[in-house]
Amino acid sequence: MGVKKKKEMQVTALTICHQDLETLRFLADVEGKNLASLLLYCVQLTDGVSQIHYVKQIVPLLEKADKNGACDPIIRSCLDILAGIYLSLSVKNPLKKVLASSLNGLPEFFLTEAIQSFTSRLQEELNTTDLYSYRKVIDNISSCMENFDLGRAGVNNLLKNVLHFLQKSLIEISEENRKFAGNRIVQTQLMNDLLVGTRVSVMLVQKIQDIQRIHLKTSSSPTWQSMCGLLSIFTKFLSDDDLLQTIQSTSGLAVILFIKAMFHPPEKIPDLISSLLLRSVDCTSIPDWFLNCCRSLCCTDVSQSTLLFLCQGTLTMLDWQNGSMDLSGEALLLNIVHILFTLSSQIKESTLELFLSRILASWTNSAIHVLKSSSPSLKNSLNGKSSVVGRLLEYVYTHWEHPLDALRHQTKIIFRNILQMHQLTKESAGLAADHFICDLTEGLLRLEWHVKGKYTCLGCLVDYIGIGHILALAKTIPSQILEVMGDQSLVPYASDLLETMFRSHKNHLKSQALDSTWIDEWHETWVSPLLFILCEGNLDQKSYVIDYYLPKLLNCSPESLSYMVKILQTSADAKTGQEQSFPSLGSYNSRGALGALMACLRTARAHGHLQSATDTWRNLVSSARIKQGLIHQHCQVRIDTLGLLCESNRSTEIVSTEEMQWIQFFITYNLNSQSPGVRQQICSLLKKLFCRIQESSQVLYKQEQSRSKHEPENELTKQHPSVSLQQYKNFMSSICSHLFEALFPGSSYPTRFSALTILGSIAEVFPVTEGQVQAVYQLSHDIDVGRFQTLMECFTSTFEEVKILAFDLLMKLPKTVVQFQDSEKLQGLFQAALELSSSTKPYDCVTASYLLNFLIWQDVLPSSLFDSLKTQQTACEDGDKSAIVVERNTLMVIKCLLENLEEEVSQAENSLLQAAASFPLYGRVHCVTGALQRLSLK
Repeated sequence: MGVKKKKEMQVTALTICHQDLETLRFLADVEGKNLASLLLYCVQLTDGVSQIHYVKQIVPLLEKADKNGACDPIIRSCLDILAGIYLSLSVKNPLKKVLASSLNGLPEFFLTEAIQSFTSRLQEELNTTDLYSYRKVIDNISSCMENFDLGRAGVNNLLKNVLHFLQKSLIEISEENRKFAGNRIVQTQLMNDLLVGTRVSVMLVQKIQDIQRIHLKTSSSPTWQSMCGLLSIFTKFLSDDDLLQTIQSTSGLAVILFIKAMFHPPEKIPDLISSLLLRSVDCTSIPDWFLNCCRSLCCTDVSQSTLLFLCQGTLTMLDWQNGSMDLSGEALLLNIVHILFTLSSQIKESTLELFLSRILASWTNSAIHVLKSSSPSLKNSLNGKSSVVGRLLEYVYTHWEHPLDALRHQTKIIFRNILQMHQLTKESAGLAADHFICDLTEGLLRLEWHVKGKYTCLGCLVDYIGIGHILALAKTIPSQILEVMGDQSLVPYASDLLETMFRSHKNHLKSQALDSTWIDEWHETWVSPLLFILCEGNLDQKSYVIDYYLPKLLNCSPESLSYMVKILQTSADAKTGQEQSFPSLGSYNSRGALGALMACLRTARAHGHLQSATDTWRNLVSSARIKQGLIHQHCQVRIDTLGLLCESNRSTEIVSTEEMQWIQFFITYNLNSQSPGVRQQICSLLKKLFCRIQESSQVLYKQEQSRSKHEPENELTKQHPSVSLQQYKNFMSSICSHLFEALFPGSSYPTRFSALTILGSIAEVFPVTEGQVQAVYQLSHDIDVGRFQTLMECFTSTFEEVKILAFDLLMKLPKTVVQFQDSEKLQGLFQAALELSSSTKPYDCVTASYLLNFLIWQDVLPSSLFDSLKTQQTACEDGDKSAIVVERNTLMVIKCLLENLEEEVSQAENSLLQAAASFPLYGRVHCVTGALQRLSLK
């Protein structure tokens, strides 16, 4: 596996205007040690990453300056230029955050000058009149407010101007957006600018509330007028369905926030918002400014989305925590939920449905905060038997299988919060007297298991009351859930619920028990049903339980593996002497107990619960049992047993001697599998084993190099690293010998496919090494003339896949493996390719294609062509022109193409196809074309 190259950070270099550059040149000292010199050198760099290094040196340099330096005109000018640099940088440029972070550490005696500089530069920004430059200014305002002390101070100083700019920019951008109605590209950018401007306005009011209240004392102040103007804009945005819903949603937040900041006294805000939401505003009792700004919300019908986003703004912007809400706030809370229930029955648009689900979940969070210090009246309104909770549960039941995953997730949050609300409102402490929970649990258990929402809600109930009550009502619930795990759509839900349950049960039993006997009850409840499914369940059930449930169970209780092995081995031993038709032992159609055993062991090892040490194998399972699995009649049992040997959670885990012996035993009996899927799995698992050998061998080489006589033996094999390395070499040589023996003439297609694929994996995992890299094994060292001939004979197979695998294997071998010393053999091979190319059998033409391609790869075809052309020229002189004219034409085309291999392959193919019109032998053209299509390997 290749190492992914770390992506280099791209930083756009900062630049300054010509005037500031000239100023720095004038102020820089000869020695280059003052701040102006540092900035001058920094801005002249063209690499942003290098500039970051110099930006970080600014504050340390100023800290060395004398405190009286605050009045130094050089430093004052440099601070002014730094302010300009900060505001000129893009909001996404890392230099902007680095500069802000550095200037946050500015010595205190420079702060006054720095704030003045930032205020002055920001004022210049706010004076811009270019509509398409507004976004940059808005981004700068946002950046100044986020973790940047100098920027926040500058915004505070210019609060009146900032608010006026935001009001002006939002009005002009909105008008521009209206002009470009229908132009989606332009409108997308403009609406994004509106969204950012609205968010910055909200952030501004949130972060400077204490300051803005001073400015809002008089309704005639410019700040107040700008606030009123912005509130009017957001009210208009909120009601404009032509805008993006994200803009409307953010405007809903802004409207409530501005009302909260501007309306006095604060105690009457809940009543005001309630009347606004209920369409019952008394226009004679509200301030004129509110009526002027929010007239469309007070005096006209509002859309569903407007009402929805006002509810969202109320829940988000008002303080529902720490007992800050009085009775009017509690009434507002109840009004909101009833409005949401009404909207739920009216809204059909999917995006608004999703908004509503999130807002309803937000309402339950606010209700939990209020209930912690609420009046008895609100507790009565929100207890388990109340109509509000009933309608919330109805919403959950209606939407827990909604097509939108995000909406289904909100129903889980709502249900979990309902349980917390009940906890805060219930009077009795005991579960037996809690009729709401009992009824809720029984109602969920009565539902069919194909209802996906049932799993989520039961999981929440287990987290709330534990598993004991549920097991008392349904003792067989683990088996019931495992039974439905044959349905792929239910598997994730079922496995998650089972994990929640068995973890809860384990914690409960552990906390109550005085000794370790509690584990027996836990095994009986959760492990025994699992083993029954693994032995007797259908194919899909077994597969999904092994993939989803078993790993979670072992992660929770690794020690349960011994219990599983003991039970399954006992079951398998009980049937050893009986007929194989009995399911517990396993047959062609059944995995039985042995299959379950191997699946458990394989999963345990893949997740790190089983190591390859000899003691571990001896204690858990015998060698005879492993061999029994390797030659089992059921293919999946064989695959699981092989996976047990090949897979590991550690890629460098040493392969033990026993494992190598078992692998050799497996290969002896399993190369001829008739199932393509099984063959692919076998080859894939063996490749994993080879990768382990390769990677662990590198560890062994390092141990061998650094090992001293007094160091302990390696922890797994208890032997010297060189011994393990020699065992690896012997094992790989033995495997290759067996694979080449399986390629005998007349061997079946499955056998050849398996052997060639495995050999190809070996050549790929153990490539030809260069330099000082140590290789534990190289296939090329075991390739002699006889084995090379065996690979060449694979080209004669009638199955093209065999030819492809043989050719690819030859391509992975170094060219020096086979040297063509005998020109007669070379000529014979080339002549054979030409003869096959003229065959009437298609697979002969394909064979010729691979032979020609192989000769090209060996760089021996051109000289062979020359000899063949010479022979045919002699034949022509003897008068046998009719017999060899086509042969000569073909050879001339091939030779011409080979002499121009530097051209694109496609051009060579075109030339060949143009010449093909004069060839009466289609097969020859076909084979040459096939060879040319593979020239990219050269």
